[in-house]
Amino acid sequence: MVAIGMAIGSPARAVMLDALFEGHALTATELARLARVSPPTASAHLEKLLRSGLIIRERHGRHRYYRIAGPEVAEALEVLARLGAERAARAAPRPSPSREVQSIRRARLCYDHFAGEFGVALTTAMVDRGWLFPKDRDFRLTASGEDFFAGLGIDLDTVRSKRRMFARQCLDWSERRPHLAGSLGAALAERAFEDGWVERTNRPREVSITVRGGAELERHFGLSLSSS
Repeated sequence: MVAIGMAIGSPARAVMLDALFEGHALTATELARLARVSPPTASAHLEKLLRSGLIIRERHGRHRYYRIAGPEVAEALEVLARLGAERAARAAPRPSPSREVQSIRRARLCYDHFAGEFGVALTTAMVDRGWLFPKDRDFRLTASGEDFFAGLGIDLDTVRSKRRMFARQCLDWSERRPHLAGSLGAALAERAFEDGWVERTNRPREVSITVRGGAELERHFGLSLSSS
């Protein structure tokens, strides 16, 4: 805990981790710009994060890229971010959320799965339809749920074979209710992107529901959602 606390205990490193939380690999130059530090300072911060095991470095041609070390790290960081947000809310009056904050609360990615109002609504709809049911800290997939995901073209054997939790309950920091995480949540998000239900916006982690996505969400989940 001390090692991890020291690794993330810097505003610049927190900004870097938040930028990598979107799931994209970024260069040291990009991370330096986002954290508003010089390239040498950014390199020193990244070395600390590498030693902590929170991020990894990959080489592609002449360039080196950094990314979150894995979904288990992302899930732990999401919990820490939620705890920090709750403490800040208790310590000071909560101002009216800005338009940007409202948008990110509406529909976003929590590393590689859906969160915010959108993610929670999806999860609630799947529970209400009997495809998932809560069990301890996870969700269990029912027989009808297996049929549903298979109907979307998701290979559940492949999803289960991944070295991570299968269907985790992830408490949403803005909604204070769980959304579907784990390899199943990631597979659903990947399918939604592939089928054009959602698309990324120009803001980190924020997603927008497309016209086609709105129709598909209503057809499959009975949801009437949009990002407008």
